[in-house]
Amino acid sequence: MRVKFSKMHGLGNDFVMLDGISQRLKLSPDKIRRIANRRLGIGCDQVLLAEPPRGPDADFRYRIFNADGSEVENCGNGARCFARFVRERRLTGKKRLTVETAGGMLHLRVLDNDQVSVDMGAPVLEPEKIPFNADRRADSYPLEAHDETYTIGAISMGNPHAVLLVDDIHSAPVESLGPSIEAHPRFPQKVNVGFLQIDSRTQAQLRVFERGVGETRACGTGACAAMVYARLRNLVDDQVEVRLPGGPLTIHWSGPGQPVTMTGPATTVFHGQIII
Repeated sequence: MRVKFSKMHGLGNDFVMLDGISQRLKLSPDKIRRIANRRLGIGCDQVLLAEPPRGPDADFRYRIFNADGSEVENCGNGARCFARFVRERRLTGKKRLTVETAGGMLHLRVLDNDQVSVDMGAPVLEPEKIPFNADRRADSYPLEAHDETYTIGAISMGNPHAVLLVDDIHSAPVESLGPSIEAHPRFPQKVNVGFLQIDSRTQAQLRVFERGVGETRACGTGACAAMVYARLRNLVDDQVEVRLPGGPLTIHWSGPGQPVTMTGPATTVFHGQIII
């Protein structure tokens, strides 16, 4: 099967974008892994698929597959690329889009200069809905890993996140601690792990070990979750520039019950075809 695709990235978090509307696709975990393979395929952190919506309230259905073939609920950097992709493919002329994801509805707005703003919805803080095993909701939780007890925030932005505060982002144990927390039994669906350094009330730095992928250059939902955790602890104001290895995102959140808004770039690298 010959498939047309676009290669895109959001701050270095890279994607293979597939149009499942004008071409018929049959994807399997094995085909996803082959597409994502950086030596034998196109290479990407995630494969993103545009499909027709299942209900009348959305413009598209947006599906997200990790490089290991697993399907996940949400991806913020991918959402920004999705908004540009469906316009570049002339699947829509709208600048404001509503898309279905496995984690709920997203509202996307295409701005000037390749910027896209995403209304990510309100963060989920109840442990059973993240999901995270805890007796009650709290702003922070103790978590045992590597024979030590760490303090984390547990938040869902349509997908689960654990956030740890660190003093130095460069020496943070992302490669060693990230996999242990990702697969921790208290997160029954595994978890994305963010290592957050607060620089001021309006600036922070973040590295993210993504579930099913490993460390990536940027994670939009991770930046949102990290900002929410810092805001819950009154460490930042309601708008923060979160700097990731791939570049900065602007995150706004006014408080519990309110939606998180993420603004950042979406870049097209090239278009092509692949036989899968």
